Amino acid sequence: MRYRPLGKTGMKVSEISFGTWAIGGSWGQTDESESLRALDKAMDEGVNFFDTADVYGDGKSERLLAQATKGKEDQIYIATKFCRAGDIHNPEMYKEKQVREWCEASLKRLNRETIDLYQIHCPPLSILKDGSVFDVLDKLKAEGKIRAYGVSVESVKEGLFCLEQPGVDALQIIFNIFRQKPIAELLPKAHERGAGLLVRLPLASGLLTGKFEENSQFDAADHRNFNREGQQFNVGETFAGLPFEKGVALSRELAWIGEGRENMTRAALRWILDFPEITCVIPGFKNTRQVEENLAAQHVPSFTPEEQKRLKSFYDDQVHEHIRGAY
Repeated sequence: MRYRPLGKTGMKVSEISFGTWAIGGSWGQTDESESLRALDKAMDEGVNFFDTADVYGDGKSERLLAQATKGKEDQIYIATKFCRAGDIHNPEMYKEKQVREWCEASLKRLNRETIDLYQIHCPPLSILKDGSVFDVLDKLKAEGKIRAYGVSVESVKEGLFCLEQPGVDALQIIFNIFRQKPIAELLPKAHERGAGLLVRLPLASGLLTGKFEENSQFDAADHRNFNREGQQFNVGETFAGLPFEKGVALSRELAWIGEGRENMTRAALRWILDFPEITCVIPGFKNTRQVEENLAAQHVPSFTPEEQKRLKSFYDDQVHEHIRGAY
């Protein structure tokens, strides 16, 4: 496992780390015992960073991480997020009293004294521009409740604004072969600023595994069913904002990326890791097999300059016009 610096925080995290949305809920049925085995497998393979949120299974993911990392608190970094347990458009949700309550609740579920990276969970740009939430986070950092803070953003515009804030140590972004917009401006700006970049939804909700057909069905409790058109939250969080059937068709045209790289999953993750500005990629998982598959991406060949150009043209000519939601 290779490790990369998380901005200027002093933390070095595994370049392939994991997100825990799937083991908390909204990705279909889960098995807690299997989730714990998968977490153990990841740590055994050198993964030292996990991303979660207070709303993943109403705290379930945080509690699972506390159980899995017991006795390893000084070895495993945890990032969590806040604000989506309330009305994200309500400024009161970002005042000190409420943020402190959410922070303390996460600390209790995680069974930790300090959160390594505390992130605002996809807030509206108006809240970010107000700026008072950053003052609250500065205070929590001074108190030792959090080690560093960042923002999980939906759009490049939001990310660029956050990079102007002196206390923001990291951004969490949607970035994959179907979502290449960050390359032009956000990645170089983050590098210049010395901010960490965490990549969520690297497989576009599974589209980039190449395993779906147009008639593929998803569990009623899976956001790939109930948020397919953005009914519950930003449509960009599901299938990278692409209409499902279009995404399946586009994924077929990408089958070539798996040639010499075992399969599309490993290739899609490798593509992201080839960008030196990226700190780590955080795919989801629900079992040990998926952990092993994702980790295998570190061993497949990088993309050549010619392949990079081919993928850029593919995005420009066939993909970006179909993406919905702010990005």
